[in-house]
Amino acid sequence: MIKTENVTFVYADVNVEDGASEPSGTVALKGVNVEINKSEFIVVLGHNGSGKSTLAKHFNALLVPTEGTVWVNGLDTKVDDNTWEIRKMAGMVFQNPDHQFVATIVSEDVAFGPENLGVPTEEIIERVEKALADVGMSNYWDTAPHRLSGGQKQRVAIAGVLAMRTDCIILDESTSMLDPSGRKEVLDTVMRLNRETGITVILITHYMDEATKADRVIVMDDGVPVMDGTPKQVFKHIEKLKAIGLDVPQIAETSHLLRQKGLELPEGILTIDEMIAALMPALS
Repeated sequence: MIKTENVTFVYADVNVEDGASEPSGTVALKGVNVEINKSEFIVVLGHNGSGKSTLAKHFNALLVPTEGTVWVNGLDTKVDDNTWEIRKMAGMVFQNPDHQFVATIVSEDVAFGPENLGVPTEEIIERVEKALADVGMSNYWDTAPHRLSGGQKQRVAIAGVLAMRTDCIILDESTSMLDPSGRKEVLDTVMRLNRETGITVILITHYMDEATKADRVIVMDDGVPVMDGTPKQVFKHIEKLKAIGLDVPQIAETSHLLRQKGLELPEGILTIDEMIAALMPALS
């Protein structure tokens, strides 16, 4: 679905006097090569400034590489004529739900994307109904967005992407401003959509518990991917993750400490059930 080849991105410095900009500022990405397959659920981790959000914005042509190439379903993001088609295929949900609304009621907000695509009115209504049903928000058709909880707002934002019939949803730290209940709402929604509809999900986050649910985890540090594998493969590298400023799932760290104390436990334990299953023979 998405492929990057030697992607480097430099944020331009702006000359305040004449307004000119030159690509000589912060180097956010350095020769990044990643591939994301259709229907995968990918989590991208990294500390602040690691390049994870910059990379995400390349996946739907909000940013284009300073050097290198990004393809979305075979379309080069640097070709201006491809931008509209790319954004129809890959939709983004941002961090602050309050900054995403453009209408005064939920259904009109979800309809905004299809309207801009020129979809006929009858089909827009069908798309909005289905999208709201898909995220469990059908009962809020005429509700004002400001009356929703944080989790509900993000689910409406996801519905807006779904109504455009995208192949991919990119969530750029979309749970970072939510309480635990809201985070669970959003994560459960995107996991179910990924499982039931096969939509590709790319979740940018710093919450380790969210990453344990992914098919693959990509860890960014200093503008490059330093790990790429299943959650079990990635989270067995406890010390390496801590060295680049990341936390690890509590269960993974607990099992790591127990192994250091001499208990024979397998690497890659991520859940309480896995921990119990591993401890039973070890303690018998």
